Parts: sequence; structure tokens; C-alpha cells
Amino acid sequence: MPRNNFNQQSVSCGCSTCEEILEEKKPSWMRKPLIIICISTLLMVTGLYLDFFTGEKSLAEILFLLVVIVAGYSIIKKGIKSVFKLKFNMNFLMTIAAAGAFLIGAGAEGASVLLLFFIAEFLEDYAGERARQSMSSIIKLAPQIATIKKGKQTIEVQVNEVRVDDVVVVKPGDKIPLDGEVLEGYSSVNQAYITGESIPVRKSVGSQVFAGTINEEGYLEIKVTKESEETVISRIIQLVKESQKNKSPIEAFIDKFASYYTPAVIILVVLVAALPSLVFGLSFDEWIYRALTLLVVSCPCALAISTPVSIVSAITSATRNGVLIKGGEYIEGMKNVDVIVFDKTGTLTKGVLEVTDIKSFNNYNKYDVLEIAASLESKSKHPLAKPIIRKAEDEKLELKTVSNFRSITGKGITGIIDDQRFYVGKLDLMNEYGDFVQKYLNKIEDQGRTSVLVGDENDIIGVIGLMDTIRENSSSVLTKLKNQNIKTVMLTGDNKKIAMEVGKNIGIDKCYADLLPEDKVKIIEELSEVQKHVAMVGDGVNDAPALARSNIGIAMGAAGSDMAIETADVALMNDDLSRLNYLIQLSHKTMQVIKQNITISILIKTSFAVLAVLGMVTLWMAVAIGDMGLSLLVILNALRIANKD
Repeated sequence: MPRNNFNQQSVSCGCSTCEEILEEKKPSWMRKPLIIICISTLLMVTGLYLDFFTGEKSLAEILFLLVVIVAGYSIIKKGIKSVFKLKFNMNFLMTIAAAGAFLIGAGAEGASVLLLFFIAEFLEDYAGERARQSMSSIIKLAPQIATIKKGKQTIEVQVNEVRVDDVVVVKPGDKIPLDGEVLEGYSSVNQAYITGESIPVRKSVGSQVFAGTINEEGYLEIKVTKESEETVISRIIQLVKESQKNKSPIEAFIDKFASYYTPAVIILVVLVAALPSLVFGLSFDEWIYRALTLLVVSCPCALAISTPVSIVSAITSATRNGVLIKGGEYIEGMKNVDVIVFDKTGTLTKGVLEVTDIKSFNNYNKYDVLEIAASLESKSKHPLAKPIIRKAEDEKLELKTVSNFRSITGKGITGIIDDQRFYVGKLDLMNEYGDFVQKYLNKIEDQGRTSVLVGDENDIIGVIGLMDTIRENSSSVLTKLKNQNIKTVMLTGDNKKIAMEVGKNIGIDKCYADLLPEDKVKIIEELSEVQKHVAMVGDGVNDAPALARSNIGIAMGAAGSDMAIETADVALMNDDLSRLNYLIQLSHKTMQVIKQNITISILIKTSFAVLAVLGMVTLWMAVAIGDMGLSLLVILNALRIANKD
């Protein structure tokens, strides 16, 4: 019973995208409907008292007509409009039922039909508001004012006036106004609404921060990287708004069913009203009344809202848990996934090399080896330099002064430390080495690690092993997927040794290595031919073609990647693979609730329809139980999804 007939106003965060994309109801949006309900109820109760206890029938009928005018005005108006558009909606059916009741002298029940239907509309609008509250709260997170730094002074401006490369100042307890990079300061930032992380994240110089997140303790100066309309929060709101337009197959079926159902009900009601009187000579008023009751009972209100309210609840629940779903079809689709394909780097692994092994030889210990390597690497821009320097910092080692530093193309680097020359690089950079070194190198490489050798002018003094480390929860996530009979596949551009080592450690079903982006697409296509439903999990950048080709593309860590948000059907806003298990559980839960709602709606509607024809259900019972009561039951059942984290 989609209506959306309540008053709305924009909540501005200084971002026109937010103003246009998602509107929040006025705090007093319930005031007018509540006043109408109170006045109509008072008129209704007074009319019933006069009708049953005083014998003032005429005055009672006037009060019932007033109920129709007050509570039924908007319903009748929309019902009449639907006739001119040749779309007979529920408002039209209720208008016919009320008018027919008055014509056969059942004014009390005619008035009750419109009053109870108005209350049903109000309850559904209220429930719809509940289901959308999490998105409204996201909009509220983005402040309207930013404090920007101009020289030694700070000034407050609207966030839509801030430009890229401006520097904003954020004090403890304040909200970060725009996406940016920390230039100065150290703090913990609560970014639960963006990434779903429940624990505040440490931010220091160079860290990325998002609009609407809360600076909890320290002073930060942030260089703006995106204007207000381009922030992650704006894109989330845009995509969630669009997601509600993308209907699931079951939702589309219900919509199509309702378009045929309503005209069929009208024909059936006419037959019930006319045939018993014309063919069998039964009481015309009695069968008109039964037909009107059947009309009210047959309104597919609960059936029509059973799917959309469940989908909205699921989407908002997922958003609150750091999962952005672009449409109901993907919620339904996740339940049917047979195989999930994972990119390796940045998905199953962290995408950052870390030192895993340090082996020392001769008279050096592992700290000597690490200190020498880090001191030399501090002069280098090679990708392997960062993890070695980071490891030395973690061990609190003090880097030594390097002189006569030189980079040897394709081999490594060299320099003098404490009057002695050292080398860091590949094996062919070293002059001599023993068999034991080669054996250790073979061992490291067999484990899928990258080796960096450290030597002096005479011999190799140590070997450092590096590896893109596996995410802590990769293995447990894959185990849970297997328990649900979902096959797992890993695709990577890395060499076969590294791929097989990672796959063995996490328990992947099948690995494909040495792949180009087009190779990944080909494998997805091959899997799609033998599997019914294939989902792909990647970083959304180099995996974009494969994500697009799969039935459902899922991007990891999308909060930091515009491409991920654009490409994927589902975006995990934080680098948390466990959200994948949550997503599958959410899909099963949502489809279970939808099936419950549809089953309950059909059973109760069918039962009441039979009872209506038999004359065992009154008009007010049809509305109060068969329409309003059933709709409320369906709504409450659907809201369980949003309330379940």
C-alpha cells in the first residue's frame, strides 16, 4: 500500500546533494494526521452513542458523514483521481465500500471503513519512517558549518563554500565536515556510520577521514580532498536512494500481480452483489453488504507492502552495519549464491607487504640485520623499503647514518654504515654465499614470500622475508561459507607459489594465478556457465570488469574508493570480510520475512473473503482485522530486520 503522503522538508548539511537526494519528515509530520484521527474518533464514538443509546438516528448519520469528510477526504480524493487515470487503487475500493454502506443504511460502518483505513495509512507511514531513520541520521551527521584555516586565523563558513585543498580545523568532539587527509594532529575518530566499525579508528598525519565522522579526542587539521557533493556520505545517500528503485524479482512480481488483482476483485464483487439477488431472489441489501465486505477484505494492502517494507528495512539495516546495497534484487540474489570468487590482494590479504621472517648469519643477530637494511632502505623509494622501515620502527630500532648511498638498477642498493659497506637487494648483488643461504631462500620462496638479502663486502649476513599478510578473519569467513555449501575461488595476478600458499592457509577451494584483468572476466564467465549464481569480491578498481560480469559484484573497503562504490552492486564500506557472512544472513532473513508476510497475507485475506461471502464478517471487522490489523502485523514483522544487527 505505497502512499508517501506525509509532509517533508529538506535537512541541509550544506550539500545540495543531500537536499535533493533524501528528504526527512518534519518533526511535526504526525501532527495533522493525529488531529484528524482524534477528531474523527470523537465524532465516531458520539455518533455510535446517539445511534445505539438515544435513538437520534438522523443526528448520528450527520456525525458519521462528518467522519467521512474529516477522515475520508484525502482517501476519496485519491480514489476519484485513480478512476480518471484508469488505475483502481485501494483508495478507490474504500470509497466504493463507504458509499455503498451509506446507500444501504449502514452509515456507521461506512464511516468506520474510512476512519480505520486512514489509521492504517498513518501506521504504515509511521512504519516507513522508522525503516528510513538510519539514512536520515546519516544526513544529520554532516555538519553545516566548517572551520577553515586562513593563515593564522580561522573562520566559520558553510560546508558548500569549502573547496578542495582548503584546510579545516576540527576540535575534540566536533564532526569532520568534509572528506580529507590529516595534515596535523593525532586522534581517534568514530566512523561507525560510514564503515560500520564499532571501535574508533586512530588517525594521524596522512590518514584519510570522512565527512560526518566524529573526532573524539585530539585536535586535527585536515586538507579537504572532496567538496560537499562528492563526499562518501553524499554518495552513500545517493546510492541508497537509487537502491530503493531497483526492485527485487519478487517485489516486481507482487507489483505486477496487484495490477491484475484489483480489477479482478471489482468484477468478483459485482458478481457477488448481483447474482444471488437476480438469480436466486435473495435480499439485495444483504448481498450488497456482503459484497462490500468482500471488497474491503480483498484490498491487497498487506500483500502490496509485504515486500517493499522488508527490502527497505534490510537496506537500512545493512547501511547501519557498514554494507551498502544498491537494490532489492541483490538482497534476494545473495541468498542464491553458489560460488563466491575472491580477488587475493586487498581482499583475502591486507594488500600491504609486511616483514614475516628475519634470518641472520655469521656474527650478526636479527636486529642488526633489520637495522642495517632499514637504514639503507630509508634512502630508497623502492616498494619493499616501506615494510622494512615500518618493522624497524615497530621494534624501536634507531636508524644509522648512511653515506655514499647508491642504487644499483635491477639489483638493489648499497651504502656505508660505520665505515663499512653493506648491500640490500637480490641474490645476484652479493659476491659469495653458502648453500645454507640458498636452502633458506628456497624455503622462504616456497612459502610464497618475497626475499630481500642483506650483506657486507664479504658475505650474506641475513635474509628478510616479506609477504602480503592474510587478513585475520579470512579463514573463518571461508569456513562459514563452506558450511553453507558455497564454493570459494581465488583469482590473483601473483605467481602460482604465492597463490597456492595463501589458498592453503585460508582453505580456499580453488586458486587461479598469473591472471590479467581480462583473464579474471573469462573465469567468471566460465564459472557462470556451470554455477547458477556467482558473486565476486574485489577492491573495485582493477577488478572492475570481473565485478561487473558477476551476478553480484561486492567491493571491499569502498569507503576509500570512488571506483568501488560506482562499480559494485554491494559495497563493504570497511575492510571487514565478516560483513560478507552478515550479508548472506541478512539475505536469508529478509527473504524469510517476505515469504512469511506473503503467506500470512494470502491465508488471512482468503479466509476473510470466504467468511465475508458467508456473511460472517462485518465491514468494520474487515477493515480493523483484515486490512489495518494485517498490514500492521506485516510491518512489525518487516521491522524486525532493521532492528537486527
